[in-house]
Amino acid sequence: MKANADLHLHSKYSMACSSKMELPTIASEAARKGMELIGTGDCTHPKWLEDIKKAAISDEEIRIGDIFFIPTTEIEDIDRVHHLLILPSISKAEELAERISSFGNLEADGRPTVKLDGCEIAEIAKDIGALIGPCHAFTPWTALYGYHDSLESCYGSMTGYISFVELGLSADSDYADRIEELHRLTFLTNSDAHSPSTNKLAREFTQFNLPDMTFDGLKKAILREQGYGATLNVGFFPEEGKYNRSACIKCFTQYTLTEAEAIKWRCSVCGGIIKKGVEDRINELADFEVPRHPAYRPPYLHLMPLAEVIQMALGHASVQTKGVKTAWETLVEYFGNEVEALIYAEPEALKIVDEKIVNSILAFRNGDVIIHPGGGGKYGWLELPEHLKADKAEPAGKAGEAKKRARKETKKEREKTENQFSFSDFEGKKEEDTLKIDSGEAKEAESGNSEEESEEKTAAQKSLFDF
Repeated sequence: MKANADLHLHSKYSMACSSKMELPTIASEAARKGMELIGTGDCTHPKWLEDIKKAAISDEEIRIGDIFFIPTTEIEDIDRVHHLLILPSISKAEELAERISSFGNLEADGRPTVKLDGCEIAEIAKDIGALIGPCHAFTPWTALYGYHDSLESCYGSMTGYISFVELGLSADSDYADRIEELHRLTFLTNSDAHSPSTNKLAREFTQFNLPDMTFDGLKKAILREQGYGATLNVGFFPEEGKYNRSACIKCFTQYTLTEAEAIKWRCSVCGGIIKKGVEDRINELADFEVPRHPAYRPPYLHLMPLAEVIQMALGHASVQTKGVKTAWETLVEYFGNEVEALIYAEPEALKIVDEKIVNSILAFRNGDVIIHPGGGGKYGWLELPEHLKADKAEPAGKAGEAKKRARKETKKEREKTENQFSFSDFEGKKEEDTLKIDSGEAKEAESGNSEEESEEKTAAQKSLFDF
């Protein structure tokens, strides 16, 4: 059977996450997106684990409506590398929590930070029968290849137990398959969603052929046993990611690797730190000039969420406008879910909405888009070719000027939200609208930090809020 899966997301108990990230809401929105299998995320957090138990039919079956959940969690190790664990059952999630509780504060954040290295976490995963692999493996912060040059450097004697790698928003199969040690691993594409919004949840997902909607069924697919496996990866163009190109973390000026090395990784415009991008990091690690895909590697389909495709087609400032929402609801209601509309619907059938939207969907299917790469912590962006762009003629007179000013203000606010710490729609751990950056044993004394260390820490903290 085929199943679309998003195996990495976070609950309302994780830092900078929407209070709407609750299981019933996630299940409802996942169904509308076209998912069948969802990772719970944060399964070691005591309160979230209680919520998971309430939704469970049995120790090994968690289901709400037509959505099946698998216990999952993201763990940050002592080197700040993030690992995704996929667990067999609720009791195994409880066992994991017990095993790591003495190494970190599990109540402080849905994504725990523990004083264990990658090898030690993998040993625990093996002991409890969980699958494990690196999260968003190529990003410069909190990722395997941000701190290590190889799987073995991170996982040591447990390297052979690693069964998958999560590509992350700034990489795809073409990037990863230039590295020979990754050829044996299944590639996962997941959303890492902090919000159930239509453009966040399942913005990346993996399609599997698997025997059933259980951990054992998923395990067979990830390990490619008995003919099962991943059949499609769906995700962003790598250039859309926040760290695709080497760029300044303050002003986002982009540099080639040669340019950055020549100025010792300090921005010539503002003096900020230049952070090495995923593209340059891949080039450093690559064993091959061009990707060499194993025979079992599925296709990678580059798309963006339907709401964003509609927004671009209509030329609207946000996915929250009435026009975008109406078109999205029309397509999802007619075709059953977003995946059917975005990937599989026949062009003629799509004509229930504005022709500009139809043309935009087809443009994305065909890769007919213009890409402006991201870097330094700022997302890249896409645009349609000129012949597909929406008419943006300005209305005349005072009304037109007012609309111009409104658009400018909207743009300013959007940029502020994307690139600074502005999270008024989210809640912290102890009181609403409070963002707790550091907690408990994770705190570090900053008095002795150099200016560069302070800049790096701030940028690393911002990188956590990839929602």
